[in-house]
Amino acid sequence: MPNINRSSLLVVVLLLAMLACDLPGVPLPPIDQNAQGTSIALTLNAIIQATQNASPVDISSSSTALPSPSETLAPAPATLTPTQTATVTFTPTFFLSPIPLYPELSVTIPTNCRKGPGKIYDQVGALLTDRTVRIYARDPSGTFWLIENPDSPGEYCWVWGEYANISGPTYMLPEYTPPPTPTATATPAPSFDASYSGLVACTSWWTEIRLKNTGQVTFRSVSISVKDTVTATSNYSTTDGFEDNPDCVNSSSRKTLTAGKAVNVSAPGFVYDPTGHKLRATITLCSDTGQSGTCVTKTITFTP
Repeated sequence: MPNINRSSLLVVVLLLAMLACDLPGVPLPPIDQNAQGTSIALTLNAIIQATQNASPVDISSSSTALPSPSETLAPAPATLTPTQTATVTFTPTFFLSPIPLYPELSVTIPTNCRKGPGKIYDQVGALLTDRTVRIYARDPSGTFWLIENPDSPGEYCWVWGEYANISGPTYMLPEYTPPPTPTATATPAPSFDASYSGLVACTSWWTEIRLKNTGQVTFRSVSISVKDTVTATSNYSTTDGFEDNPDCVNSSSRKTLTAGKAVNVSAPGFVYDPTGHKLRATITLCSDTGQSGTCVTKTITFTP
């Protein structure tokens, strides 16, 4: 409390000193020394009495309450925990191909599928490179595999394992005995007989030759070469079908010469009469037109 009174008195004294100073340029009224002293004295006395009678300030009852320590303290900063960078570990994934419950087969090049395990059996289908098929059996040598025919579902055939990729267990496959080796069916051999049957004289001379089919192959074309062995003159002709000119007016033709049938054909002619000359005729008959297919040739010699 004494500190507060001294501070108040100091303020009052300073104020009075300032009032007592003459301000430059401002005329002051005449000062009544007695009145001035009386006024100062009265003012000081009032201040002293006010100071002595003042009640001490109750800080706790002030309308402006001081904040509590918990309110004046700023909240403690949050403790920051350093963020740890996660380390990613890559675990290798292994992809295992499922093993089929039964063996399967594919080929690297197209492979024939046959009635039996071998080339002697007829081909009935083919396994292409974009197919994978089930294996049902194997042959005793383990080189051929029985599969369903890719070209005929519901039927079975054998493929060679030379170009095969096999997956799955094969040890439980049944072993099939190969079917009987197919008996080769003999292809009937073409055959015919040829003989001289006459000479026709018109503007030229040609010989008539009789042909008989003695085999099982049907003939559709014929070629005839006739050579005069005396003059060394040769004539040649080839036709599809069989033509006959028995005289200078009539003619006939036949497209085929079937088994057991006979026909006369006219050989190429000479510009002279070959009578009495030894002639040699070479005849070729073929199963297809254009002298193609199965062909057979015979040579005959005669003298008109």
